[in-house]
Amino acid sequence: MRLVITVVGKDRVGIVSDIASICKDLNVNIMDITQKVFDDMFAMVMLAQMTEKSAPFEEIEDKLDKCGQKAGLKIHTMHEDIFNSMHKI
Repeated sequence: MRLVITVVGKDRVGIVSDIASICKDLNVNIMDITQKVFDDMFAMVMLAQMTEKSAPFEEIEDKLDKCGQKAGLKIHTMHEDIFNSMHKI
């Protein structure tokens, strides 16, 4: 299963590293990242892949959410299928 992870907040050193570290710890493979800094605002969309060795979705979502709360970021994690359903024309 693939995940779409979005991150928005005030830019600082280490945001990508923090998210990547959580993904590594939970056996989630990062497939693609796009990011942009607008003045001091950071925005990132990440496509990641879960496997049979990955932590359950709920644990991934919870750990990323807690990381965001601690760092003052909004991190949203969703299944790719839900993302695609929301954006069909």
